[in-house]
Amino acid sequence: MPGSLDPLDVGIQIPYHFRCPISLELMRDPVTVCTGQTYDRQSIESWVATGNTTCPVTRAPLSEFTLIPNHTLRRLIQEWCVANRAFGVERIPTPKQPADPVLVRSLLHQAGAQSNHLNSRLNALRRLRGLARDSDKNRSVISANNAREILLSIVFSRMVPDSTLSELNHESLAILSMFPLSEPECVFVASDPDRVSYLVALLFHPSIDVRVNSAALIETVVAGMRSPELRAQISNADDVFEGVVGILNYPLAYPRALKVGIKALFALCLVKQHRERAVSAGAVEALIDRLQDFEKCDAERALATIELLSRIPSGCGALASHALTVPLLVKIILKISERATEYAAGALLSLCSASEQAQKEAVAAGVLTQLLLLVQSDCTERAKRKAQMLLKQLRDCWPDDSIIGNSDDFACSDVVPF
Repeated sequence: MPGSLDPLDVGIQIPYHFRCPISLELMRDPVTVCTGQTYDRQSIESWVATGNTTCPVTRAPLSEFTLIPNHTLRRLIQEWCVANRAFGVERIPTPKQPADPVLVRSLLHQAGAQSNHLNSRLNALRRLRGLARDSDKNRSVISANNAREILLSIVFSRMVPDSTLSELNHESLAILSMFPLSEPECVFVASDPDRVSYLVALLFHPSIDVRVNSAALIETVVAGMRSPELRAQISNADDVFEGVVGILNYPLAYPRALKVGIKALFALCLVKQHRERAVSAGAVEALIDRLQDFEKCDAERALATIELLSRIPSGCGALASHALTVPLLVKIILKISERATEYAAGALLSLCSASEQAQKEAVAAGVLTQLLLLVQSDCTERAKRKAQMLLKQLRDCWPDDSIIGNSDDFACSDVVPF
């Protein structure tokens, strides 16, 4: 960022009045408060969010917290950046202003009024969707105006996939998928089998966006409830696992499909009694085939799901029968994060406890070196215990000259529950 550049490095001094008095960095979105002082928006919002009620410069009370964009100063800063780009200064972009609460309320009213024309409601929803995409601040403004209740009522107003109003449902679903839901709102969805069936049906919609948005809402609902009965009711819905696995198997590069798909699959697999259905739907094959495509957090969820499925006989068998399962788990056991290490070690332990062939594959893939490094690393105690149990399990498979073969140093207690 330009504001973080040292003047000695760029050979130019940043003008004092271009710097935020709080962060002392170049302002990117200058705003003026009621005392007449100008700050960078992010800095003054953080200042107030931490409980401060006075102006940082004048120490006068902030009688109101209205931030007025200082367009003149922002344009001067942009001109200065352009004039000094030879020194490595990049032009700051023109910031998008936060959504106006009055506009948000008007759009929500327009979208929710059934007496309005369909196109009018659609246009309102599309504007709301654009605002919600722009920033967290906009989503906060939208959420504060009873948006989730209105959007839920629209999503489930006509639960027929080919209805003439389906586009209205889909736009509402797209917006709703960007917000967390309260537990009562999750219960509202999960307690009605027709609503659950409608969301599952959308998992097979021709549009990948509709499918992903539906999976996102399903994950939000399952993760947002404490009731095991309602969570089980969703994971037991016909074709829910097939729909989620289909999203994971989407053939084109679509990062959001992978992210939402693995979150939904993990949430559904937390319901122990229905993990068999995940295996039958092809979850194991999808997880192993896409394992190297996930980003860090998603890879952790994928490995956690693999460990969960490895604990049931059908899941363990499906994992063992996939030629890449053991080599991949051995390869990435130390490469992603401590959590990922723990889950990969747990899955390998389950597989090697059930299959001598898996033991041989693990040894051939170099698991000995990985486990020795793991035991000596600063990973979690649970990961170390799993590694120690796995070393003991594989004792008979080590070469005769292995230092592990005649050692009893790796005895330990049972695996700690996930």
